Amino acid sequence: MDRSEIGSYTAKGGFANERAICKKFNEWKNDKESQLWLQIMGYDIVSIESVEAMVVPTRFKREFAQKIGAKESYEDLLKFKKADAQIRVVIKMGKIFKIENLSLKKANSDADYNQVDKRSVDSYKEMWGFDDEIAFALKLFTGEIPPFSQKSIKISEDLRDKRRVFLDELPSSIKDAIISFFEKNKILVVSDIIKGRGGLSADWMLVTRYDKSTDEAKWTLKDINTTMNHFGGGEVSISKKGSLRIGKIVMQRKGGTPDPTKIQFKINPCSLFEAK
Repeated sequence: MDRSEIGSYTAKGGFANERAICKKFNEWKNDKESQLWLQIMGYDIVSIESVEAMVVPTRFKREFAQKIGAKESYEDLLKFKKADAQIRVVIKMGKIFKIENLSLKKANSDADYNQVDKRSVDSYKEMWGFDDEIAFALKLFTGEIPPFSQKSIKISEDLRDKRRVFLDELPSSIKDAIISFFEKNKILVVSDIIKGRGGLSADWMLVTRYDKSTDEAKWTLKDINTTMNHFGGGEVSISKKGSLRIGKIVMQRKGGTPDPTKIQFKINPCSLFEAK
């Protein structure tokens, strides 16, 4: 089967969580959805000897890193993880062993945006290397530095929110510097927030969209390059609401509790159904 012919499918009932999806992979011999997923990944079902799927915890101990044979440090593995499930496939001919890492996103049919990454400004500065001026401006944006507690950047007194500065409220030179940085480093940024790095980076994104009214779940499975091109494709700009847009990705202040002054990146996972 040509994987391009398998756009998305509808299944009765929802896939409750990561464990439910791993269970489907582990029961691949009798599960039609998981057989389709394996075919999309490029496998000939008759050539598969075994499939073993396991959930990758959000937080895990060093023993888990040792179990999967990770080559990087435990700290880096945890820092750059994007996989929610790991699939180990053994091919009959030659006992070839392959690993596929999946990023799993589930949403209701009326869902909007989902958070895909969240860190402090300093963490992103360490990852991407933007300068002190951009870091300072982003801390004003998140409220980590209160607007009127500093004198480095001239801020209008007529702010929408006295606790933080929206990007469109920053001086033009700084707005331009932020846009320029994310334009020049868009591939790195999109890769880090969608794919990740290392042994638990994502090879695929599986999105399931559940419709309560019909008790049906539609799903789509895309390779990670198609996924990154879909969400990251398009211009870098400041939105009308004063946040940063990188294609279909939105960068916002986290707000709320916990971590109110962190940056978060959000996507609408259901838009992946439209990806080519």
